[in-house]
Amino acid sequence: MISHIETLLVDVPTIRPHKLSVATMNVQTLVLVRIRCRDGIEGWGEATTIGGLAYGEESPESVKTNIDTHIAPLLVGMEASAVAKAMAKVRKAVQGNRFAKCAIETALLDAQGRRLGVPVSELLGGRVRDRLPVAWTLASGDTAKDIAEAERMLEQRRHCIFKLKIGLRAVHDDVAHVLAIKRALGDKASVRVDVNQAWSELQAMRGVAALQDGGIDLVEQPVRAENRDAMRRLARRFDVALMADEALHGPVDAWNMARTEAADVFAVKIAQSGGLLPAQQVAAVAQQAGIGLYGGTMLEGGIGTAAAAQLCATFADLSWDTELFGPLLLTEEVLREPLVYRDFMLEVPTGPGLGVTIDTDKLRALQRK
Repeated sequence: MISHIETLLVDVPTIRPHKLSVATMNVQTLVLVRIRCRDGIEGWGEATTIGGLAYGEESPESVKTNIDTHIAPLLVGMEASAVAKAMAKVRKAVQGNRFAKCAIETALLDAQGRRLGVPVSELLGGRVRDRLPVAWTLASGDTAKDIAEAERMLEQRRHCIFKLKIGLRAVHDDVAHVLAIKRALGDKASVRVDVNQAWSELQAMRGVAALQDGGIDLVEQPVRAENRDAMRRLARRFDVALMADEALHGPVDAWNMARTEAADVFAVKIAQSGGLLPAQQVAAVAQQAGIGLYGGTMLEGGIGTAAAAQLCATFADLSWDTELFGPLLLTEEVLREPLVYRDFMLEVPTGPGLGVTIDTDKLRALQRK
Protein backbone atom coordinates (compact mmCIF):
# COMPACT_ATOMS: atom_id res chain seq x y z
CA MET A 1 0.00 0.00 0.00
CA ILE A 2 1.20 3.52 -0.81
CA SER A 3 1.84 5.34 2.46
CA HIS A 4 3.57 8.59 1.43
CA ILE A 5 4.55 10.56 -1.68
CA GLU A 6 7.26 13.23 -1.47
CA THR A 7 8.34 15.68 -4.20
CA LEU A 8 11.76 17.35 -4.13
CA LEU A 9 13.22 20.19 -6.19
CA VAL A 10 16.99 19.82 -6.61
CA ASP A 11 18.97 22.62 -8.30
CA VAL A 12 22.21 21.45 -9.96
CA PRO A 13 24.57 23.71 -11.96
CA THR A 14 25.55 22.56 -15.45
CA ILE A 15 29.19 22.08 -16.46
CA ARG A 16 28.82 24.88 -19.05
CA PRO A 17 26.02 27.05 -20.46
CA HIS A 18 23.65 24.89 -22.52
CA LYS A 19 22.16 27.06 -25.29
CA LEU A 20 18.84 26.16 -26.94
CA SER A 21 16.77 28.29 -29.29
CA VAL A 22 14.29 28.85 -26.42
CA ALA A 23 16.63 29.31 -23.44
CA THR A 24 20.17 29.14 -22.09
CA MET A 25 20.56 26.78 -19.16
CA ASN A 26 23.15 27.27 -16.44
CA VAL A 27 21.27 25.28 -13.79
CA GLN A 28 19.05 22.23 -14.17
CA THR A 29 16.25 21.69 -11.66
CA LEU A 30 15.62 18.00 -11.05
CA VAL A 31 12.09 17.20 -9.87
CA LEU A 32 12.36 13.97 -7.90
CA VAL A 33 9.49 11.92 -6.51
CA ARG A 34 9.81 9.32 -3.74
CA ILE A 35 6.95 6.91 -3.09
CA ARG A 36 7.09 5.03 0.22
CA CYS A 37 5.06 1.84 0.59
CA ARG A 38 3.67 0.11 3.66
CA ASP A 39 5.84 -2.99 3.01
CA GLY A 40 9.04 -0.92 3.40
CA ILE A 41 9.73 -0.66 -0.31
CA GLU A 42 10.25 2.76 -1.85
CA GLY A 43 10.47 3.89 -5.46
CA TRP A 44 11.93 6.96 -7.15
CA GLY A 45 10.87 8.88 -10.24
CA GLU A 46 11.90 12.08 -12.02
CA ALA A 47 10.00 14.83 -13.86
CA THR A 48 12.74 17.15 -15.07
CA THR A 49 11.98 19.75 -17.75
CA ILE A 50 14.13 21.87 -20.09
CA GLY A 51 14.19 25.65 -20.04
CA GLY A 52 11.12 26.09 -17.82
CA LEU A 53 7.95 27.44 -19.42
CA ALA A 54 9.89 28.60 -22.48
CA TYR A 55 9.93 24.93 -23.56
CA GLY A 56 6.61 23.48 -22.41
CA GLU A 57 3.53 23.81 -20.24
CA GLU A 58 5.05 22.38 -17.04
CA SER A 59 7.67 23.94 -14.81
CA PRO A 60 9.49 22.31 -11.88
CA GLU A 61 7.34 24.31 -9.49
CA SER A 62 4.07 23.35 -11.19
CA VAL A 63 5.05 19.68 -11.24
CA LYS A 64 5.71 19.72 -7.50
CA THR A 65 2.52 21.65 -6.72
CA ASN A 66 0.29 19.40 -8.81
CA ILE A 67 1.76 16.18 -7.45
CA ASP A 68 1.56 17.37 -3.84
CA THR A 69 -1.90 18.92 -4.15
CA HIS A 70 -3.76 16.78 -6.66
CA ILE A 71 -2.00 13.51 -7.53
CA ALA A 72 -0.61 12.29 -4.19
CA PRO A 73 -4.02 12.43 -2.42
CA LEU A 74 -5.45 10.20 -5.17
CA LEU A 75 -2.84 7.50 -4.61
CA VAL A 76 -2.08 7.36 -0.90
CA GLY A 77 -3.80 4.26 0.47
CA MET A 78 -3.91 2.45 -2.90
CA GLU A 79 -2.21 -0.90 -3.50
CA ALA A 80 1.35 -0.04 -4.56
CA SER A 81 1.79 -3.13 -6.73
CA ALA A 82 -1.26 -2.26 -8.88
CA VAL A 83 0.67 0.17 -11.07
CA ALA A 84 -1.72 0.15 -14.04
CA LYS A 85 -4.73 0.68 -11.79
CA ALA A 86 -3.06 3.56 -9.97
CA MET A 87 -2.06 5.28 -13.21
CA ALA A 88 -5.52 4.77 -14.72
CA LYS A 89 -6.94 6.62 -11.72
CA VAL A 90 -4.46 9.47 -12.16
CA ARG A 91 -5.03 9.77 -15.91
CA LYS A 92 -8.80 9.85 -15.45
CA ALA A 93 -8.69 12.55 -12.77
CA VAL A 94 -5.82 14.73 -14.02
CA GLN A 95 -5.58 16.28 -17.47
CA GLY A 96 -2.21 16.99 -19.07
CA ASN A 97 0.69 17.11 -16.59
CA ARG A 98 2.65 14.52 -18.56
CA PHE A 99 5.91 15.11 -16.70
CA ALA A 100 4.26 14.75 -13.30
CA LYS A 101 2.55 11.53 -14.42
CA CYS A 102 5.84 10.17 -15.71
CA ALA A 103 7.55 10.72 -12.35
CA ILE A 104 4.73 8.97 -10.49
CA GLU A 105 4.61 6.01 -12.89
CA THR A 106 8.41 5.67 -12.80
CA ALA A 107 8.43 5.62 -8.99
CA LEU A 108 5.67 2.99 -8.91
CA LEU A 109 7.51 0.80 -11.43
CA ASP A 110 10.79 1.26 -9.56
CA ALA A 111 9.11 0.12 -6.35
CA GLN A 112 7.45 -2.85 -8.05
CA GLY A 113 10.72 -3.93 -9.66
CA ARG A 114 12.43 -3.79 -6.26
CA ARG A 115 9.53 -5.72 -4.76
CA LEU A 116 9.88 -8.49 -7.35
CA GLY A 117 13.67 -8.35 -7.57
CA VAL A 118 13.75 -7.56 -11.31
CA PRO A 119 14.82 -4.53 -13.41
CA VAL A 120 12.07 -2.24 -14.72
CA SER A 121 12.96 -3.42 -18.23
CA GLU A 122 11.52 -6.84 -17.30
CA LEU A 123 8.23 -5.18 -16.33
CA LEU A 124 8.19 -3.63 -19.81
CA GLY A 125 8.61 -6.91 -21.67
CA GLY A 126 12.31 -7.60 -21.27
CA ARG A 127 15.49 -6.06 -22.61
CA VAL A 128 17.13 -6.94 -25.90
CA ARG A 129 20.30 -4.90 -25.27
CA ASP A 130 22.46 -4.09 -22.26
CA ARG A 131 24.34 -1.08 -23.71
CA LEU A 132 23.02 2.00 -25.50
CA PRO A 133 24.93 4.28 -27.91
CA VAL A 134 24.84 7.83 -26.51
CA ALA A 135 25.05 11.11 -28.42
CA TRP A 136 26.48 14.27 -26.86
CA THR A 137 24.96 17.69 -27.45
CA LEU A 138 27.29 20.51 -28.47
CA ALA A 139 25.54 23.67 -27.30
CA SER A 140 28.12 26.30 -26.41
CA GLY A 141 27.32 28.20 -29.62
CA ASP A 142 31.05 28.75 -30.26
CA THR A 143 32.37 26.80 -33.26
CA ALA A 144 35.95 26.41 -32.03
CA LYS A 145 34.83 25.39 -28.54
CA ASP A 146 32.37 22.87 -29.95
CA ILE A 147 35.02 21.31 -32.18
CA ALA A 148 37.46 21.05 -29.27
CA GLU A 149 34.75 19.53 -27.07
CA ALA A 150 33.85 16.95 -29.72
CA GLU A 151 37.49 16.03 -30.31
CA ARG A 152 37.93 15.54 -26.56
CA MET A 153 34.88 13.26 -26.39
CA LEU A 154 36.19 11.17 -29.29
CA GLU A 155 39.62 10.88 -27.69
CA GLN A 156 38.05 9.75 -24.40
CA ARG A 157 35.85 7.23 -26.31
CA ARG A 158 32.82 8.74 -24.62
CA HIS A 159 30.78 9.90 -27.67
CA CYS A 160 31.05 9.56 -31.43
CA ILE A 161 27.59 11.02 -32.16
CA PHE A 162 27.10 14.77 -31.80
CA LYS A 163 23.94 16.86 -31.92
CA LEU A 164 24.20 20.62 -32.32
CA LYS A 165 21.62 22.96 -30.85
CA ILE A 166 20.85 25.69 -33.41
CA GLY A 167 18.07 28.19 -34.16
CA LEU A 168 19.19 31.27 -32.23
CA ARG A 169 21.08 32.84 -35.14
CA ALA A 170 20.27 33.49 -38.79
CA VAL A 171 19.85 30.29 -40.79
CA HIS A 172 22.99 30.96 -42.84
CA ASP A 173 25.09 31.51 -39.73
CA ASP A 174 23.75 28.39 -38.01
CA VAL A 175 24.40 26.28 -41.10
CA ALA A 176 27.93 27.63 -41.40
CA HIS A 177 28.57 26.77 -37.74
CA VAL A 178 27.29 23.21 -38.19
CA LEU A 179 29.13 22.51 -41.43
CA ALA A 180 32.43 23.81 -40.02
CA ILE A 181 32.11 21.27 -37.21
CA LYS A 182 31.17 18.50 -39.65
CA ARG A 183 34.23 19.28 -41.80
CA ALA A 184 36.48 19.24 -38.74
CA LEU A 185 35.17 15.86 -37.52
CA GLY A 186 34.81 14.26 -40.95
CA ASP A 187 33.91 10.57 -40.90
CA LYS A 188 34.98 10.15 -37.27
CA ALA A 189 31.53 11.09 -36.01
CA SER A 190 27.85 11.39 -36.86
CA VAL A 191 26.73 15.03 -36.76
CA ARG A 192 23.08 15.99 -36.29
CA VAL A 193 21.17 19.18 -35.47
CA ASP A 194 18.24 20.15 -33.27
CA VAL A 195 16.43 23.35 -34.26
CA ASN A 196 13.93 23.21 -31.35
CA GLN A 197 11.09 24.55 -33.58
CA ALA A 198 12.93 27.82 -34.36
CA TRP A 199 12.48 27.95 -38.14
CA SER A 200 9.59 28.86 -40.40
CA GLU A 201 8.86 26.41 -43.19
CA LEU A 202 10.67 28.63 -45.71
CA GLN A 203 13.71 28.92 -43.46
CA ALA A 204 13.64 25.16 -42.95
CA MET A 205 13.61 24.53 -46.69
CA ARG A 206 16.80 26.57 -47.07
CA GLY A 207 18.45 25.27 -43.92
CA VAL A 208 17.69 21.59 -44.38
CA ALA A 209 18.84 21.70 -48.02
CA ALA A 210 22.22 23.12 -47.00
CA LEU A 211 22.59 20.70 -44.08
CA GLN A 212 21.74 17.74 -46.30
CA ASP A 213 24.32 18.82 -48.89
CA GLY A 214 26.89 19.19 -46.11
CA GLY A 215 26.55 15.60 -44.93
CA ILE A 216 24.46 16.12 -41.77
CA ASP A 217 22.73 12.89 -40.77
CA LEU A 218 19.55 14.12 -39.07
CA VAL A 219 17.51 17.29 -38.49
CA GLU A 220 15.31 17.45 -35.39
CA GLN A 221 12.08 19.43 -35.14
CA PRO A 222 12.93 22.32 -37.51
CA VAL A 223 9.44 23.90 -37.36
CA ARG A 224 6.73 24.43 -34.75
CA ALA A 225 5.31 21.25 -33.26
CA GLU A 226 1.76 22.08 -34.30
CA ASN A 227 2.80 22.61 -37.95
CA ARG A 228 2.49 18.94 -38.88
CA ASP A 229 1.79 19.76 -42.53
CA ALA A 230 5.13 21.54 -42.82
CA MET A 231 6.89 18.56 -41.23
CA ARG A 232 5.22 16.27 -43.76
CA ARG A 233 6.27 18.45 -46.69
CA LEU A 234 9.86 18.66 -45.44
CA ALA A 235 10.05 14.91 -44.83
CA ARG A 236 8.91 14.24 -48.39
CA ARG A 237 11.19 16.88 -49.92
CA PHE A 238 14.52 15.86 -48.37
CA ASP A 239 16.50 12.63 -48.05
CA VAL A 240 18.14 13.61 -44.74
CA ALA A 241 16.28 12.08 -41.80
CA LEU A 242 13.71 14.39 -40.19
CA MET A 243 13.00 13.73 -36.52
CA ALA A 244 9.89 14.68 -34.53
CA ASP A 245 10.42 15.71 -30.91
CA GLU A 246 8.23 18.47 -29.45
CA ALA A 247 5.44 17.28 -31.76
CA LEU A 248 5.20 14.00 -29.80
CA HIS A 249 3.13 14.32 -26.64
CA GLY A 250 2.18 10.68 -26.42
CA PRO A 251 0.67 7.83 -28.46
CA VAL A 252 -2.08 9.91 -30.15
CA ASP A 253 0.47 12.36 -31.55
CA ALA A 254 2.64 9.42 -32.61
CA TRP A 255 -0.28 7.89 -34.51
CA ASN A 256 -1.12 11.18 -36.24
CA MET A 257 2.52 11.81 -37.18
CA ALA A 258 2.86 8.28 -38.55
CA ARG A 259 -0.47 8.44 -40.39
CA THR A 260 0.50 11.65 -42.19
CA GLU A 261 4.12 10.56 -42.82
CA ALA A 262 5.35 13.70 -41.05
CA ALA A 263 8.67 12.30 -39.76
CA ASP A 264 11.31 9.68 -40.47
CA VAL A 265 12.41 9.31 -36.84
CA PHE A 266 10.67 9.65 -33.46
CA ALA A 267 12.49 11.00 -30.40
CA VAL A 268 10.98 8.86 -27.65
CA LYS A 269 10.99 10.71 -24.33
CA ILE A 270 9.39 9.17 -21.27
CA ALA A 271 8.45 12.50 -19.63
CA GLN A 272 7.15 14.09 -22.81
CA SER A 273 5.07 10.96 -23.50
CA GLY A 274 3.55 10.97 -20.01
CA GLY A 275 5.34 7.91 -18.64
CA LEU A 276 7.28 4.78 -19.54
CA LEU A 277 4.23 2.85 -20.72
CA PRO A 278 2.90 5.65 -22.99
CA ALA A 279 6.45 6.07 -24.33
CA GLN A 280 6.51 2.36 -25.09
CA GLN A 281 3.28 2.87 -27.06
CA VAL A 282 4.90 5.75 -28.99
CA ALA A 283 7.72 3.40 -29.92
CA ALA A 284 5.28 0.67 -30.94
CA VAL A 285 3.48 3.05 -33.31
CA ALA A 286 6.81 4.06 -34.84
CA GLN A 287 7.96 0.50 -35.36
CA GLN A 288 4.70 -0.53 -36.99
CA ALA A 289 4.94 2.46 -39.34
CA GLY A 290 8.59 1.89 -40.24
CA ILE A 291 9.72 5.03 -38.40
CA GLY A 292 13.15 4.95 -36.74
CA LEU A 293 13.60 5.28 -32.98
CA TYR A 294 15.84 7.60 -30.99
CA GLY A 295 16.03 7.60 -27.21
CA GLY A 296 15.52 11.23 -26.23
CA THR A 297 16.27 13.13 -23.04
CA MET A 298 14.93 16.08 -21.08
CA LEU A 299 18.41 16.40 -19.56
CA GLU A 300 17.36 14.33 -16.58
CA GLY A 301 19.71 13.36 -13.80
CA GLY A 302 20.57 9.79 -12.90
CA ILE A 303 17.06 8.67 -11.93
CA GLY A 304 15.26 9.80 -15.07
CA THR A 305 18.15 8.68 -17.27
CA ALA A 306 18.14 5.22 -15.71
CA ALA A 307 14.39 5.00 -16.32
CA ALA A 308 14.74 5.98 -19.98
CA ALA A 309 17.58 3.48 -20.38
CA GLN A 310 15.41 0.71 -18.97
CA LEU A 311 12.82 1.45 -21.66
CA CYS A 312 15.26 1.90 -24.56
CA ALA A 313 16.85 -1.44 -23.67
CA THR A 314 13.57 -3.11 -24.67
CA PHE A 315 13.46 -1.63 -28.21
CA ALA A 316 14.17 -4.21 -30.91
CA ASP A 317 15.12 -1.36 -33.24
CA LEU A 318 17.13 1.63 -32.02
CA SER A 319 18.57 2.67 -35.35
CA TRP A 320 19.16 6.31 -34.37
CA ASP A 321 20.75 5.63 -30.96
CA THR A 322 20.04 7.71 -27.81
CA GLU A 323 21.08 10.96 -26.16
CA LEU A 324 20.82 9.82 -22.56
CA PHE A 325 23.74 11.98 -21.42
CA GLY A 326 21.89 14.17 -18.88
CA PRO A 327 23.96 13.29 -15.79
CA LEU A 328 27.17 14.12 -17.67
CA LEU A 329 25.98 17.72 -18.12
CA LEU A 330 25.54 18.24 -14.37
CA THR A 331 28.20 19.18 -11.83
CA GLU A 332 26.66 17.07 -9.04
CA GLU A 333 25.56 13.43 -8.93
CA VAL A 334 22.45 12.31 -7.01
CA LEU A 335 23.26 8.58 -7.24
CA ARG A 336 25.62 6.76 -4.90
CA GLU A 337 27.15 4.99 -7.90
CA PRO A 338 26.97 7.01 -11.13
CA LEU A 339 25.70 5.48 -14.33
CA VAL A 340 28.51 3.91 -16.36
CA TYR A 341 29.49 5.52 -19.69
CA ARG A 342 32.32 3.86 -21.61
CA ASP A 343 33.30 3.02 -25.18
CA PHE A 344 30.64 5.38 -26.57
CA MET A 345 27.91 3.53 -24.66
CA LEU A 346 25.71 3.78 -21.55
CA GLU A 347 25.52 0.52 -19.63
CA VAL A 348 21.91 -0.17 -18.64
CA PRO A 349 21.67 -0.88 -14.87
CA THR A 350 20.91 -4.52 -14.06
CA GLY A 351 19.75 -4.27 -10.45
CA PRO A 352 16.11 -4.41 -9.31
CA GLY A 353 13.82 -1.51 -10.19
CA LEU A 354 15.73 1.27 -11.90
CA GLY A 355 18.93 -0.38 -10.73
CA VAL A 356 20.26 2.74 -9.00
CA THR A 357 20.67 3.86 -5.39
CA ILE A 358 19.93 7.43 -4.36
CA ASP A 359 22.45 9.46 -2.35
CA THR A 360 19.99 10.95 0.13
CA ASP A 361 22.71 12.96 1.92
CA LYS A 362 23.59 14.66 -1.37
CA LEU A 363 19.90 15.31 -2.04
CA ARG A 364 19.47 17.02 1.31
CA ALA A 365 22.41 19.28 0.51
CA LEU A 366 21.12 20.18 -2.97
CA GLN A 367 17.40 20.32 -2.23
CA ARG A 368 15.76 23.71 -2.68
CA LYS A 369 14.72 24.97 0.72
